[in-house]
Parts: sequence; C-alpha cells; structure tokens
Amino acid sequence: MENSGMHRFCKFVVALALAALLCGSAWAETLHLTDGQTLTGEVVTMDDRGIILKQADGSYTDPIAWSKLSQADLRTFQENPKAANFVEPWIELTQEDKAKRTEIQVKDVPHLQRPAKGSLIGAMASSGIGVFLLLVLYAGNIYAAYEISILRVRPPGVVCAVAAVAPVLGPILFLCLPPAIERREMKQVEEWKPPSEEYAEAAGATAAEAAQVPVGEGEAPVETYAAAPAAAAAPALPPTKTFARGQYTFNRRFFETQVPGFFGVVRQGADRDMELSIRAARGSYVGQRISRISANELHLQVQKQNASEEVIIPFVEIQEVQLKHKDA
Repeated sequence: MENSGMHRFCKFVVALALAALLCGSAWAETLHLTDGQTLTGEVVTMDDRGIILKQADGSYTDPIAWSKLSQADLRTFQENPKAANFVEPWIELTQEDKAKRTEIQVKDVPHLQRPAKGSLIGAMASSGIGVFLLLVLYAGNIYAAYEISILRVRPPGVVCAVAAVAPVLGPILFLCLPPAIERREMKQVEEWKPPSEEYAEAAGATAAEAAQVPVGEGEAPVETYAAAPAAAAAPALPPTKTFARGQYTFNRRFFETQVPGFFGVVRQGADRDMELSIRAARGSYVGQRISRISANELHLQVQKQNASEEVIIPFVEIQEVQLKHKDA
C-alpha cells in the first residue's frame, strides 16, 4: 500500500513539472527585429511604449518599441487581446486587408408594404384628418352654392339643397344658368332738359297780355291761367332711367360713367333733385350719395328719418339700378 501511494505521488509531481515546463515555454517569445537582431525570452510586460522580455539568464531587456518588431511578430501579437490595441497602429495593411476594409456589403433592408389600392374618398374617410377635410370641403360647397344663388338671382334654399345632394356638380349647374330676372327691353330715353328760352318767353308774353285785358262791370274776372295753360302747368320731371342686371354689368366703371354726379358732396345742375335707387338681393336702398367705391362694392349714403346711414352693397348682389327724380 505504501509503495502504491508513493508511486501515485511521484506521478503527480512529474505531471506538475511537465505542466510548469509547458507553461514556461508557452510564454517564451522569439522576437525578430527590423534591424536583423533576434531576442528570445519570456514576456514580462507590454504597454504603448513597447515590450519587455526576461531572458534565459534572468536579465531583463530594455523596452523594445513596437516599431522595431517585424510585421510577422506584430501580427502574432495582434491575436493576443492584451497586445492587440498596442500593435494595431504599426501593422501595415496588405492589398487583401485593404480590399476587405473597402468592400461594400449590400445588406437587405426591410421595405414598407404598399397600402391596398382604393378610392380617394375612402382613403380620406379612413383617418380623422381626412374626415375633417371632407367636412370642410362639404361646407365650402354649401357656401359656394349660396354665393352662386346671389349671383344668378336664384332661391338660396333651392341652390343649397341641390348642392347638398350633388356636391360640386350642383353649384356648377346653377353657375352655368343665366340670371333669373325679367329681360326688359332697353328704353331709349332722352335726357331731361330745362324748357328752352323761346318757350319761356312766349309763356311770359301770353300771361302779360291776359293780365292787361280790361274787365267790364258785372263780368267775372277771367282766369289768366286759362289763356296760358303751359305756364300754369306743373314743371316736367326728368324721365327715370332703369339699369337691369343682364343688360348692364355693375362694377366700379358703371357707376363712375353712368352716375358721376353722385360722388360729390354737393350735387349741382340737373342731378341736384335726383335719387339713386338700388334693388339688391338683401333689400332696396334709396341713396343721395356714393361715399366710397371699390373694386367689389360701393358705400351708399341713405337717409333714415333725421339721420343718414352708410350701407355697403356688393356688386354681385345688385339686381337693378334706377336714376329718378325725388318727386317721381
């Protein structure tokens, strides 16, 4: 028993010695320098300055710079994780290494799937923002129908109802129709002129002769106006001018050319006793003066009891304009 125990202990010691020998030989390095020298020893330490070896006689070498080692030794140290960071800047790249580093690897990337094909209305109705835009467009369609009803002089309720049932197509249909107003024939009227001087002189002479006729006793006085009916008759009023939509285009140029006397603060001459009557979609107005005018609307000064008021009338709402005498 004692011999077998000693035998096992001897085997263990021999195995331990062989393991130590193998470990020592594993750490031993043979370095080939760029100047042709060769150094063999055990690696003691390594850092960014270089490497230090313990030689077989127990002496230590001076720090050997990484730049002095051959490329083969540097590549060997590159496989060691501890020395890889130190030797990597000193390794010269071969053509194969450069090709590997510059090689472009095309990787397949995931692509978004295309949505299923469908109508534009259906796509808009599938999101909250799309539904909101549809409601805005529908409201704009109704408002456009209301404006077209004013422009074409149509019942707003009918036009808006058609637009609600047939969006876009309904307003376009009414826009293509002519205005629903009576087609009046244009009356050729002459401008009113005051009585001529010859007529006034003749009427005055007739009245003077009638005044000089003697009246006999018991006779009733003769009425002077019977001899001169023209002088006693009421003065003639200027004719009324009527401008209807369809026959005229109501804009700024129309009012500046047809009724220029209504832009002044004080009217003189034949326009002094004239009035401007405007019939629009929202009511009728009788004005004395146009205070302001723009490309789309005019401001008419109307009289209300003892005060004046300024009314804004858009051109698209005007259906008829009359220029008449205040006593007509």
